[in-house]
Amino acid sequence: MQIRSSKDFEKISVEDTLKILETSINGLTSDEANKRLGLYGFNYVEERRESPVKSFLKRFWNPMAWLLEIAIVLSIAVEHYLEASIIFALMFINAVIGFHHEQSGRKVLELLKSKLAIKANVLRDGKWTQVDAKYLVPGDLIALGLGDVVPADCKIIEGDVTVDQSMLTGESLPVEVSVGGVVYSGSIIRRGSAKAIVINTGRNTYFGKTVELVKIAQPKSHQQEVMFAITRYSMYIGIAAIVIAIIFAVSTGLKNTPIAIATFAVTILMGAVPVALPAVLTIMQAVGASRLASRDVLVTRLSAIEDAASVDIMCLDKTGTITENRLSIADVKSLNGFTKDDVIEFAFYASSHEGKDQIDSVIVEYAKGIGLPKRRYKVLEFKPFDPSTKRAEALVEVDGERIIATKGAPQIIAKLVNNASSVEEVEKIVEEFANRGFRSLAVAVKKSETSSYEIVGVIALFDPPRPNAKQLIDMMKSAGVKPKMVTGDNVVVAKEIAKMVGIGENAITVEKLKSVDENARRGLVEEADVFAEVYPEDKYIIVKSLQSNGHFVGVMGDGVNDAPALKQAELGIAVANATDVAKASAGAVLLKPGLEGVVDILLTGREVYQRALTWIINKVTKTIQFTLLLVIGFIILRYDVLSLLGMTLLVFANDFATMSLATDNAKPTTNPSKWRFKELASASTILGVLLLIEGLIAIYLGQTIYHFSMQQMQTFILLIMVFTSQFRVLIVRERSWFWKSKPGRELAISIIGVIATFIALGSLGGIITPIGLDKTVAALAYSALFTIAIDPAKVLIFKKFNIT
Repeated sequence: MQIRSSKDFEKISVEDTLKILETSINGLTSDEANKRLGLYGFNYVEERRESPVKSFLKRFWNPMAWLLEIAIVLSIAVEHYLEASIIFALMFINAVIGFHHEQSGRKVLELLKSKLAIKANVLRDGKWTQVDAKYLVPGDLIALGLGDVVPADCKIIEGDVTVDQSMLTGESLPVEVSVGGVVYSGSIIRRGSAKAIVINTGRNTYFGKTVELVKIAQPKSHQQEVMFAITRYSMYIGIAAIVIAIIFAVSTGLKNTPIAIATFAVTILMGAVPVALPAVLTIMQAVGASRLASRDVLVTRLSAIEDAASVDIMCLDKTGTITENRLSIADVKSLNGFTKDDVIEFAFYASSHEGKDQIDSVIVEYAKGIGLPKRRYKVLEFKPFDPSTKRAEALVEVDGERIIATKGAPQIIAKLVNNASSVEEVEKIVEEFANRGFRSLAVAVKKSETSSYEIVGVIALFDPPRPNAKQLIDMMKSAGVKPKMVTGDNVVVAKEIAKMVGIGENAITVEKLKSVDENARRGLVEEADVFAEVYPEDKYIIVKSLQSNGHFVGVMGDGVNDAPALKQAELGIAVANATDVAKASAGAVLLKPGLEGVVDILLTGREVYQRALTWIINKVTKTIQFTLLLVIGFIILRYDVLSLLGMTLLVFANDFATMSLATDNAKPTTNPSKWRFKELASASTILGVLLLIEGLIAIYLGQTIYHFSMQQMQTFILLIMVFTSQFRVLIVRERSWFWKSKPGRELAISIIGVIATFIALGSLGGIITPIGLDKTVAALAYSALFTIAIDPAKVLIFKKFNIT
């Protein structure tokens, strides 16, 4: 079979297309599809990926790596070859650890990507089935519906669709495509449904690639912005310390060679630069994503985990989230001389029989269950349910006569009818059903072109709340998140369901929101518990209004028109049965219905926030302590209180511990988390000054009690700083008293490992001058006692600056 351009197929008839592709309107067999898969390959274009070797080597080409490399060059220049070797070894180990966790994080994202792969409804062996789009081959017959991303270049053989090709062509206006037309891979079905034959796949598609719904690139999040701000703050402190120290060194003649001055500057700067920042961010995000994946929540944008910590309002979908999404027909009321069977029959005509729409499926199954339809009929034209019109209709030939049957929202169907008394009767029935918690579906028929629509009756549909919905909503409330229900249902039904699950009873319609000015709207959205009769595109207005009131908003969605709201919200969540476009726009996707996944995202986000908060406090505290001690110690002792090698050892010993903070035990806060840079910097700076005093006292002890030489003093201060770093992590990881929670396994192992290593180094020497076991243990005991002694001060400081 010869490969032809997809454009060529636009000029070829449907019959000739079937011949060229050696297929039929019955699709392919599985055996034939497998043969063609071997011939044409998978339906995707292989991504160009950076080689692991290049990715690893890039870890030696960044500002932090440059500092370490300068340190190596300076060590070689002054013939300190051992120091140069050790710095290189430590830099290499750090690169390996960071590379390992980066690859782990990438694997998590690739797993999510594979689970969110585009699906296609394909006719194989005479049966409709759903497969990953990558298994499609030329000649396959597929079904396309509202919200679907077209999985391959296809030629329509039945139906009409409106297609959005903006992501491919840049043209914002949708395109109407009917039988014989071609739709291209990556475009989106905005309206209608169709059956189509796949004409090209993978690299042979017109645009050469399939749409990639999951982006590995991570947009900057609120947390990252704060972390980078803290890093800049730390760098400013480091640079200021360098200037003061160099002025003193040059003016006193203590350092009068460029190499000596540069070495000293690099030593100070190493204490301020966040060596572990990239690795810690990667690990924190990957750990959160892995935990959520195990709970059937897939994160498509890792920063969404962090943003979830700040969400204080959660806009919840009703159907399938608060309720079971298990519709059943609870009651049927007929009007205008029609029978209940007539109501079901005409609703049956205006329903899709392919099982893609839940309401349609319920009606079709119910009709078949009671033996309807009894008459012979033929569907001449069918328009599936459209969210913008809120109804479906069909032109049907019944016993030789043509009729139009339609079903949809009662308020929409009522507008088609001229009979005022019928409309009033419908309103009474809808109100009665709503008070019983039922959703209403009106059915009307038009028996000739000259006649008007008549109301046939109203069907009551019931979707009960999930058994655990009230409990989970109460959990959200206790966590400081206000739930608001957003639904397309009638305001009375929505209010009844919201009351059942404890959301509240203050319900308003979107029509009312649109009828007022912006200031009034902001007040209404603030007070409302329920937004009813909402069109999908209206969710964007709700989200924007809530954000204008200063809220961090989470929103759920499933359809094409939900995409703007999902992207606008700080936390967009696509529900389990969402369209591909909704999944692409959301930051997270639920794999199972219900509220459990939403609660998991909120709580996991707060845990990640707590770990990041600990890292930030530890980083700033360390910077204040390290850099100022180096400068003041130099002024007091007239020599470097830490050698370049000592600072390298200290930085890595400290950063290994902070890396393990990414997996530390953390309790989610009871209120939404907000990043406040000034308070964080102020609290951390005070703690850093207290620990600086600890270091200065240690210098005094080394001079007056132990009478250390320069090399011994450098070892002693190194040990004090290393041990203090480990105990500092233990106290800052807890906002209350440090014993209130135990550290995570990885953090405990890291701390124990670092302490054991430096006890051995301080006692036996090797790469540093030994000071003996007794003095090493004394340094350990002093660091533990002094650091733990400032825990009460830490509790007061955190309380004063509201660090929770």
